[in-house]
Amino acid sequence: MAREIRIKISDEAYEQLQRAAAEKRVDAEAYAGQVLDADLTRARFMEGARSFISQHAEGFAERFGGPVDHSADAA
Repeated sequence: MAREIRIKISDEAYEQLQRAAAEKRVDAEAYAGQVLDADLTRARFMEGARSFISQHAEGFAERFGGPVDHSADAA
């Protein structure tokens, strides 16, 4: 189900939004929704990745070893 939100942005930001939307050949509201959705999707992915790492890092390190320090190789 789609929801509607109202936000206030500056005139300059709205003009930039309109230009970006025109490049994608969509209206400004649709483009803003796409950008917001993509940002939230990325945030959910990053949260999931952090959760996965915190849950499985120890087991991964036991099986495959810990991080390699490449700074010593450069010297």
